[in-house]
Amino acid sequence: MKRTPLLASLAVVAATALAGCGGGDKALETDSGSSGGSGSGDALVVGSANFPENALLAEIYAGALNGAGVKAETKLNIGSRETYIPGIKDGSIDVLPEYTGNLRLYFCCPENGPASNVDKYAKATDPAGVYQELKNTLPDGMMVLDYAEAQDKDAVVVTQATADKYSLTEIGDLADVAGDLTLGGPPEWKTRFTGVPGLKKVYGVEFGDFTETDAGGPLALKALTDDRVQAANLFTTDPNIAADNLVPLDDPKSLFAAQNIVPLLRSDADSPKVEEALNAVSKALDTATLGDIVTQVVIDKKDPADVAQQFLDDNNLG
Repeated sequence: MKRTPLLASLAVVAATALAGCGGGDKALETDSGSSGGSGSGDALVVGSANFPENALLAEIYAGALNGAGVKAETKLNIGSRETYIPGIKDGSIDVLPEYTGNLRLYFCCPENGPASNVDKYAKATDPAGVYQELKNTLPDGMMVLDYAEAQDKDAVVVTQATADKYSLTEIGDLADVAGDLTLGGPPEWKTRFTGVPGLKKVYGVEFGDFTETDAGGPLALKALTDDRVQAANLFTTDPNIAADNLVPLDDPKSLFAAQNIVPLLRSDADSPKVEEALNAVSKALDTATLGDIVTQVVIDKKDPADVAQQFLDDNNLG
């Protein structure tokens, strides 16, 4: 099979994802004086990765902060960790909604580092254990607050027809047939452990080809339903899985460990008000609620800012 990126040919589909919003830099509580930022009114900048759920969570974080008296604005759809983590480091981004398991791997086990790092530093698969390992790997200048009960994991997803054809129920079932199939995923899946390398190491699964799509978004979905790829990286809270009768394959060996939603922030942006506001969001956010609000944005096409505000109002956080 020829390796052909879908990003150009399916660009029109990407319009269904959330559009990016402008943002500024640095942080300031409304009653505490400047911290040296250069954003709009020295507002704390809440960034997001480039997929609808994460952008929605960033809207919720910003709304909760503003409701608590901390000026905040959003800078959405920045890209992958390889793009936005440097923004945390250089101070152009202050807060991001993150996922405990994958963030732990990003810090503990660089893609070009020894493979043994995964076995040494990323042993836990349960929420509390993964969270502690994440805290142990954070670089200076960054911190995480309380994690939410809500999780959204990566998944290897196939159509019902593919599942039936090859008798697929879990990832390991692909081992004998993957050589004839194409996997679709974001570019970083070619090198991240929770992608092509991990599928090979943990399950012995090697696909015949890899096609670049987006991160669990409309390009990946379209490629899968059009049979341009036979398996794709989608996220477990994606409402399109049920809507399109797709099959997320079970992960009994926990390649995709706990992925609880957690606020990542610059240590210099921390304050009691920031912690109180963001920890209150985590306390209110469970997996069912996360799935519901993502459905409102992705399927019902509601404005993400409106959905975020309704969540805040329902939980007395706005």
